[in-house]
Amino acid sequence: MRFGLFVPQGWRLDLVGIDPADQWTTMKGIAQHADAGPWASIWVYDHFHTVPVPTDEATHEAWTLMSAFGAVTERVRLGQMCTCMGYRNPAHLAKVAATCDIISGGRVEMGIGAGWYEHEWRAYGYGFPAAPDRLGMLDEGVQIMRQAWTQGRATLDGTHFQVDGAIVAPRPLQSGGIPLWIAGGGEKVTLKIAAKYAQYTNFDGTIEGFTRKSELLRGHCDTVGTDFDAIVRSANYNVVVAATEAEAEQRLESVRSRLAPFVKPEVLDGHAQSFRDSLFGTPEQVVEKLAAARELGMTYAILNFPEAAYDRSGIELVEREVIPALA
Repeated sequence: MRFGLFVPQGWRLDLVGIDPADQWTTMKGIAQHADAGPWASIWVYDHFHTVPVPTDEATHEAWTLMSAFGAVTERVRLGQMCTCMGYRNPAHLAKVAATCDIISGGRVEMGIGAGWYEHEWRAYGYGFPAAPDRLGMLDEGVQIMRQAWTQGRATLDGTHFQVDGAIVAPRPLQSGGIPLWIAGGGEKVTLKIAAKYAQYTNFDGTIEGFTRKSELLRGHCDTVGTDFDAIVRSANYNVVVAATEAEAEQRLESVRSRLAPFVKPEVLDGHAQSFRDSLFGTPEQVVEKLAAARELGMTYAILNFPEAAYDRSGIELVEREVIPALA
């Protein structure tokens, strides 16, 4: 099993209390810590407004961070979970990603999805197209990016995007272009797009959810004639880990306290419960859950530590006791 680490960028209110002038130093430090450790990749989210509620707190832009991380790390892969196709013209996005790939020496991944956060869509003037339109944009955009990276030019007269000989030079350093992570578990369309184009998928990490999505992906692969076993299946997990369950509860309580000024109590309760329902407890409990998912074919876990910007002890505990047990 491989492991990725989310770098706090503010989206989950995970930089509050840190002066904006110091936030890049914080993010860079965690990225470089991962680069020196057992992590295969580092990740950020492609969002503009915070969750679980929009606030005026920082949310740093994903692709700017990709370029910056590429310049200050040497080994780890660089991903987004996941880039929203509707936020950028896909030919322009292909150009941005190719430049980031060159800066990083060929380490960029393309996490891509249809997008869902209506509040930021409308706030930024993108409207909020119906789901079939957003999924259509995803399909056409992926076609454009694949052309751009493999041929250096892209042409498509689509329903949602029209490009005519868009030149992307230089192309990415990676042979065959930047690997595509089609993120999301939409059963009829998103997983079919993944079956057609993806090297990686990312969907529900629960036992029940992962089993169902995997079988649906297998069916779509059979339909479109691609190799299900060639697609790496990954999942994201929120992690609150400590030597004892009591200490894990204390760690979660510190997260609640930090978010309390921004989030209504009832929303905060649900947010905290989502962490308990993911990877919560001791290293042994975390290993047990991940091992069960690995038996189902989940071979790439991407972990979010809500306290990472303030305290790396949870990350270090996973590095010592979880990753070696599963790597």
